[in-house]
Amino acid sequence: MKRVLVTGGTGFVAGWCIAGLLDRGFAVRTTVRDPGRTAHGDQVEVVSADLTRDDGWDAAVAGCDYVLHVASPLGGTDRRADLIGPARDGALRVLRAATRAGVRRVVLTSSTAATTPADPHGVSDETVWTDPDDPSLNPYRRSKLLAERAAWNFMATQGGDTELTTVLPAAVFGPLRSPGNAGSVDVIARLLARRPPVLPRFGFSIVDVRDLADLHIRAMTAPAAAGERFIGAGEFRWLAEIAAVLRSHLGAHAAKVPTRGVPDGVVRTLARVVPPLRPLTPLLGRDLTFSSAKAQQLLGFTPRPATDTIVDCATSLLPTAAARRP
Repeated sequence: MKRVLVTGGTGFVAGWCIAGLLDRGFAVRTTVRDPGRTAHGDQVEVVSADLTRDDGWDAAVAGCDYVLHVASPLGGTDRRADLIGPARDGALRVLRAATRAGVRRVVLTSSTAATTPADPHGVSDETVWTDPDDPSLNPYRRSKLLAERAAWNFMATQGGDTELTTVLPAAVFGPLRSPGNAGSVDVIARLLARRPPVLPRFGFSIVDVRDLADLHIRAMTAPAAAGERFIGAGEFRWLAEIAAVLRSHLGAHAAKVPTRGVPDGVVRTLARVVPPLRPLTPLLGRDLTFSSAKAQQLLGFTPRPATDTIVDCATSLLPTAAARRP
């Protein structure tokens, strides 16, 4: 039985990756900073490892055939040091341990933040690299770019027989498996709670977390994926369109979802006093779509309709859904 290490086992994407691997018959080990937080049961081996420390990584990768390095600090802070160091240095810690252990392939979760052109309109693909000196990059987006760059540079000189593949997700939505750190799902939660009460001109290419987990596993096993970048993205939706989907499908549960737009200048002013808006202001009016054609052609990636993802995501956030969670 092939063994896979999934980093960040309490995370949104990692949880679905673990479920997909178990369904396919892999043995799974996962890293967490606090072993008491995991809820994967006896099927998953849990070990302690922290992206900010060297301790624990050699033991974590020992005996593993593959590594899905999903763990990364999230964008809940404006402090560069809180994001860039753990993302970049953490990726290198994982890669050093993986190459020492002779792991067959590492799949690193990057972000479409690492493949954004200077002109954020039209369509982007894996041939594009974001300019690290772009002043509009917030610390989270810069951390993902620098982590992926560092990973490829490391593998070019010290990778040995270990292969690297990177997966670059767009905005990740979809159903929660358990309460906790859900990243971009907070966008849906805020709409349901009418926070803010108006709709800024934000838009996202959306990827369903279930499709993204499947893409990670395909990227892990497909011979054609070695040494490649793959964007994981589906349809583009403006925030106003997402709100309309919620109102049309959730009935009374979407009663608080806002309906009115707001000028860009007002959003920029609000961002000074509403911290969650700050990292999103560079997205104002941006209609950039990320193409997953490469993943579809080489790996059989098939993103589901954005409406299904949005509705399933919102439904999992409702109180009745929370009551059913183990």
